[in-house]
Amino acid sequence: MAKFFIDGGARLSGEVNVSGAKNSALPIIAASLLTKKQVVLENIPDVHDVRTMIQLAEYLGARVEFKRNVLRIHTPRLRRVAAPYDIVTRMRASYYMLGTLIARNKKAVVAMPGGCAIGPRPVDLHIRGLAALGTRIEIKDGYIHAHAQSIAGNKIDLQGPKGTSVGATINVMLAACGASGTAVISPAAVEPEVVDVANFLNALGVEISGQGSHEIKVRGCSGLDQGVRYRIIPDRIEAGTFAVAAAITGGDLLLKGAAPEHMTGVIEKLIEIGVRVKLNGRGISVNGHGKKNAVNICVAPYPGFPTDMQAQFMALLATVPGTSTIRESIFENRFMQAIELMRMGADITIEGDTAVIDGVRELSGAQVMASDLRASSALVLAGLAASGTTIVRRVYHLDRGYERFAFKLRRLGARIRRGR
Repeated sequence: MAKFFIDGGARLSGEVNVSGAKNSALPIIAASLLTKKQVVLENIPDVHDVRTMIQLAEYLGARVEFKRNVLRIHTPRLRRVAAPYDIVTRMRASYYMLGTLIARNKKAVVAMPGGCAIGPRPVDLHIRGLAALGTRIEIKDGYIHAHAQSIAGNKIDLQGPKGTSVGATINVMLAACGASGTAVISPAAVEPEVVDVANFLNALGVEISGQGSHEIKVRGCSGLDQGVRYRIIPDRIEAGTFAVAAAITGGDLLLKGAAPEHMTGVIEKLIEIGVRVKLNGRGISVNGHGKKNAVNICVAPYPGFPTDMQAQFMALLATVPGTSTIRESIFENRFMQAIELMRMGADITIEGDTAVIDGVRELSGAQVMASDLRASSALVLAGLAASGTTIVRRVYHLDRGYERFAFKLRRLGARIRRGR
């Protein structure tokens, strides 16, 4: 099993190109199967989750070509309407095919999704939203069976116990593309990736309005029959991860192509910590030299501080003098990196949904094990700042969501290699 070997202490500097957003690319790949014509997608990150979604698209009948971050998808007809367990269980985002198959074929059988082990992520809001469109849903033998005689526009309530859901908002948008009349999704998620999917669907010929607000309207159409060329937005989580890499190593990086308007929650906390952040036409400059301050962070839906960045900030705050706190209000089991950081000398106490972090003068290299995608990146960041050698196991988690992560870090001066 592959590992990363990191010799810490190198101060990162230079420029890094931010890849396309994985969390946009996956649903947009699924949405590309709505049309019978060819779709060309630019800025698609070459990561394992994308490769898995491509495999699923091909299984369902798409003809796909993927070269140099450009993806061509052509699905004149669907050969199957069932997404099998062995593909879906590898990646939770496979469930976006549910909305696509319902819109195009009025029938879908999709295995219950897999993904990172970061706590319960039920699909009840997805089911509720699809049922409101007129879809009959049955969960049987680990599969979601969906069937609709017709799909009708309706008012769709996606309010859950912790707010709305990005995944459910997107899945209902996809299904509503095949509806008669107008579907009104409220409250809708407002994340940039939701807006990106809506903008792609508009380019495809669907009429969607309100994206970026808590009420999205989708006017369905009977059969999409046009192609499109579309460019995916930059990955705000990858950009945030490299921003923390600059901060934790005292480095100086330019994040080329990053979209600062998508990263306000992260940028505000970096500045509060004492990191110098400047915006320019090329991206975001991050300088981690100088004194840093302890801060309190509360994870919140967009535009608040993203749950996908709390693990990376935990690694950073473990090296910042004083006492910091991180409250995780979205996922119940997302402090799994804390135990591994403590193996490196971090002083962290978990109190319910809050991590209390007392900064230490220096982390020490150790053997650590990644539990999920973002925890993996946090351990790599900690290894960059630690004295000695850090070995990060289970880096296949990183391969799911970061494109050529070690390669990009090496170009910035990190002493990191992949081995077994």
